[in-house]
Amino acid sequence: MGDIRTLDLNLLRALDILLEEGSVTRAAERLGVTQPAVSNMLTRLRENFGDPLLVRTQRGMTPTTRALDLVAPLKRILCEIGTLCQPDAFDPVSASFTASIAATDYALQVVLLPLIARLRQEATGITLAVYPLDDARLQEQLEKGQLDMALITPETCPSDLPSLKLFHEEYICAARKSHPTAGMNMTLDQYCTAGHIIVSYEGGRFCGATDRQLETLGRKRHVVLSVPNFLTLPDLLLETDLIAMAPRRLLHGRKDLTLFSPPSPLTVPGFDKILAWHCRTGSDPRYQWLRGKVANSIKCVPRHV
Repeated sequence: MGDIRTLDLNLLRALDILLEEGSVTRAAERLGVTQPAVSNMLTRLRENFGDPLLVRTQRGMTPTTRALDLVAPLKRILCEIGTLCQPDAFDPVSASFTASIAATDYALQVVLLPLIARLRQEATGITLAVYPLDDARLQEQLEKGQLDMALITPETCPSDLPSLKLFHEEYICAARKSHPTAGMNMTLDQYCTAGHIIVSYEGGRFCGATDRQLETLGRKRHVVLSVPNFLTLPDLLLETDLIAMAPRRLLHGRKDLTLFSPPSPLTVPGFDKILAWHCRTGSDPRYQWLRGKVANSIKCVPRHV
């Protein structure tokens, strides 16, 4: 084991990037140095930690178990050092950093779209990297610094993560303007007989919250199309006589669609949307400011259809 006094900050940063990339070549590109320089850094790191850290396999360079144990504390140390080097007063105008956020297509449109517009006016040096939401890996991604925050629901938030409630969302029905039966006067019989679109993030599911509520009423709707996201939903509604149950904020302001409440006595529970993050960025003034900006960018949407 090497002397900790010989382990400088540049070596720790190099190790962090090497573990992320699994490649000396790509790490050299990110660090802006030559491959021999990174190879030399890796040699010094191996001496200091008394471990190969990265070993060559058929799939490239693979981290050892010792290296995997270092990932989380290494991210935390580098983040704390970054916070230490930040000025006491955070200035968004001069700030320059990238924040990584996990979000669904719904959250991207409803939450991040207004945030991006604000950042382009107030903090042009802050860039956002938006990643798909993976509930199973979320905590690990936040711990390792692969994500800085996530837009999720309370039910999918790990219990030890700090979070902030952004808003409560409700569901409304939507169809094209010239739909023969859709609208505020639509009966439950007409609703169940009509063709429906369901959004299934997992893909291929034809049953959701609406169907479970209909079951309690002894009714069933006719779902004819299952799609993996909300992005194509408006176009599908405009081109067909199908109906969809969708989050109110997603379709608010759409003048080309008929928006109406579910026919009585059908009610579909909504959901809360929260912003979650890891404690490693909790006191970082950059992320404190950004989290506040996320919350302040949420638009108020009237509850009436």
